[in-house]
Amino acid sequence: MSYEIATTPLPKAKPAPKTKARKSYVPRLDKFKPYLYLLPALLSIGFWVYRPLVQTFQLSFYQWNLLPTSPKLYVGLQNFERLVTLPEMGKSLWNTLIYTVGVVPFSLIIPLIIAIVTENIGKRSRNVYRALIFLPMIMAPVAVASVWRWIMHPTNGILNKTLDGIFHLQEPIRYFTDERWAIWAITFITGWKLIGFSTLIFSAALTGINKEYIEAAKIDRANRLQIIWHVILPLLSPTILFMAMLNTLFASEWSFSYINVLTQGGPLNSTTNIYYLLWTYGFQTFSVGWSSAAAVVLFLGFGLIAWGFMKLTKKLSFFDD
Repeated sequence: MSYEIATTPLPKAKPAPKTKARKSYVPRLDKFKPYLYLLPALLSIGFWVYRPLVQTFQLSFYQWNLLPTSPKLYVGLQNFERLVTLPEMGKSLWNTLIYTVGVVPFSLIIPLIIAIVTENIGKRSRNVYRALIFLPMIMAPVAVASVWRWIMHPTNGILNKTLDGIFHLQEPIRYFTDERWAIWAITFITGWKLIGFSTLIFSAALTGINKEYIEAAKIDRANRLQIIWHVILPLLSPTILFMAMLNTLFASEWSFSYINVLTQGGPLNSTTNIYYLLWTYGFQTFSVGWSSAAAVVLFLGFGLIAWGFMKLTKKLSFFDD
């Protein structure tokens, strides 16, 4: 006998009403952390670099003598027109080209040779050689200029005494007062000081070269010159082009200190370059408009040169991927 218990189904519980999640309109701080870390550097760069750059562009259209009580007179493009017609401009541009080309052996060729030759010697000896070579770079330009003024003194300098003992000079060479010698003396001093910096850069680039390429070339019985020409130089091509760009952009700027201390642009403007001309109009004659116009022309011209070097680097550089 079976009994069936009658059960009544329980009513289904109603689902709880869905509540819309409130959207948080407060942005996450994590997304902005990288920018907060960069903010002090960006503010410093903006204040110390781009703010003066904008002011220079502005002042290039005005005539002003730097006195706070003196009004700024808007002259439009007259500063640029006068700058082109200045008799010193052609000479300074030509001298700028001489400085740029003349420093190439000291900033590219000699440092590259030194870096390659000292790469295979002992670590301690290599560090000593590189430290001695880099030493001139950390010396103050004014101190370097004073030392070379003593070395190249026409009557008491050690250089003239040495040359007179070898070649029996009829008259002493006046390196800083003779227009035939002055620009080459400044170029030599500038290049001498740059050897250490370029050597350090090339040595660092050599350290990063994958040595397996050199070992493979040795297995294929390549001699030292073949390894340098076909392996090392192609792998150093990005660094070489980078240093060539730095040399082109900053050779005249690096020579400014020696021009200012040793020759003051003379004799007969034979050592004046575009940077010294810019400084002369800005801080000696207080022609701020002309100086700013020269700075703008310099900025645009060297900007185009830098852009050309970047395009050239992409085409000619060999990267070890």
